[in-house]
Amino acid sequence: MSDSVAVVREFYALLGRGDLPGVVELVGDEIDWQSPVTRTHPPEIRWSRLRHTRQDVAEFFKELGANVKPEGFELSVITAQDDRVVVEGQNRGTVRATGRTYEHQWVMAFTIRDGRIVRFRHYYDTADLIGAFQDT
Repeated sequence: MSDSVAVVREFYALLGRGDLPGVVELVGDEIDWQSPVTRTHPPEIRWSRLRHTRQDVAEFFKELGANVKPEGFELSVITAQDDRVVVEGQNRGTVRATGRTYEHQWVMAFTIRDGRIVRFRHYYDTADLIGAFQDT
């Protein structure tokens, strides 16, 4: 297993244990973080903006946790080449404001340097999540 894959596996292990300070420690001093990647910033997904520092990433998780409650996170495929790792998976959760659930498949792409995450992209169709914010 490459060092880059080991870093990404540690990222998911820390997330699974709810160790957000540990997750943030895996991030480089400077980072290019986007989650989710969208051309616009839907008001329902307040956390969908660029992040550039560890503190920004910590704020991302704070905003995410204030709005949604993750209830399941599954990895299905990990592909790696050099410092790049791409992970496919799915997750589900509940929007705190409405109690409505969402579930979607996603792809996360990481770039690792010197044992730290320096670039992160999270791709998924945001429609199910935005729909769960609606009071219909």
